[in-house]
Amino acid sequence: MIQLCEIMQNAGIEVLTPMQEAMLKAYHTDRNIVLLSPTGSGKTLAFLLPLVMSLDADKDGVQTLVLTPSRELALQIDGVFRSLGTPFKAMSCYGGRSTMEEHRIMNNLHPSVIIATPGRINDHLKKNNIDASAINTLVIDEFDKCLELGFQDEMSEVVTQLTALQKKVLLSATDAVDIPDFVAGMGNRDVFLKLDFLDNSSLSARLDIQKVFSPEKDKLETLYRLLCAISSNSPTLVFVNYRESVERVATFLYSKRFSCGAFHGGMEQIERERALYKFRNGTTTVLVSTDLAARGLDIDGVVNVVHYHLPVTSEAFTHRNGRTARWAAKGHAYIILHQDEELPGYLSATKIPAFTLPVQVTLPPPSCWTTLYIGKGKKDKVSKADVVGFLYKKGGMGKDDVGQVDVKDHYSFAAVRRDKLKKLMVLIRGEKIKGMKTIVEEAR
Repeated sequence: MIQLCEIMQNAGIEVLTPMQEAMLKAYHTDRNIVLLSPTGSGKTLAFLLPLVMSLDADKDGVQTLVLTPSRELALQIDGVFRSLGTPFKAMSCYGGRSTMEEHRIMNNLHPSVIIATPGRINDHLKKNNIDASAINTLVIDEFDKCLELGFQDEMSEVVTQLTALQKKVLLSATDAVDIPDFVAGMGNRDVFLKLDFLDNSSLSARLDIQKVFSPEKDKLETLYRLLCAISSNSPTLVFVNYRESVERVATFLYSKRFSCGAFHGGMEQIERERALYKFRNGTTTVLVSTDLAARGLDIDGVVNVVHYHLPVTSEAFTHRNGRTARWAAKGHAYIILHQDEELPGYLSATKIPAFTLPVQVTLPPPSCWTTLYIGKGKKDKVSKADVVGFLYKKGGMGKDDVGQVDVKDHYSFAAVRRDKLKKLMVLIRGEKIKGMKTIVEEAR
């Protein structure tokens, strides 16, 4: 069996947090577990570390099923699993690609762990693409969010087919939802061991919350001025309550020549991935999103959270703010209010100072990074090393000219220095990557 110290070394982990140590100890008991811990506290590692140590190399088939509310979270967990460097295989399953393609991957990969959204895993179970009788562990990440999004029926259908379950692990950043009967089993709620690490006092000490008054009911101009004042080289998430609002706010900022990204559940997968990638690699420092970006997504270094619209619940407010002030870092949250708008009940007793916008603001300079789209990916046997080598050898780029590189199944993204882009495009015109012609262009 692979040792914990080896896994931690593979993943670059020096020490475990108290929450992760508690999870490690609890996982190896015969108890089901509910882990409550704030966003950004390392819950993914907390359950993956003991999970991989409990997998049986002599068993065929899928041993563990991890359910998530979104494809982004599924992909993130998949990536963390791979970073552990174990001999076991995992794969993510989600909507947006054919079940037939995923089944083909399963047959070639023989995964021990499947990470999936509820609807997609039901498709595979109905088609007998997965032997449910081999699955002995169920993990539901962000289980309260799954319930909020209306996955109850789909999750119930999944759980009823997992007849050999020996362990259930539920994870959440809030304690707002009871364990549903279809997970707990009627009369068996007491078999769950609750690990509660929801101490928000440390977050409060690191998070500075201020309100910003808008003279107009339409807050767009106030948002623009606020972003000009705070977002230069400081990654900022702007939260709105509706998909249509994401488009409206982003369009307004574009009209002001303000570089930003848009992110919501109605976008095509490649558009969402492009927006997230450009935000992560620093091409854009502002991402306008619904609450889809409030949970699960691994976005490091967010300095500011802006509530263009306030969420209905305190739990959603906490999740949004949890995107910043992660680990030991400090962060800022801004609430934009029209002068006639009142704070919701969950904030009515909180003293929130006002932020004074500067009289004059200037448009922040563009990021020093831009993003390349390359029309080849993993399915074309292209790796990160191939992309970097292509940019070095064919594009004349140096080590400091290439930033984050991300290779997807059918395409790749690469961050490059903006001031080197023009020369790069001239040098790589007509060149091939691994002997293949492909599209290479700035990602818009």
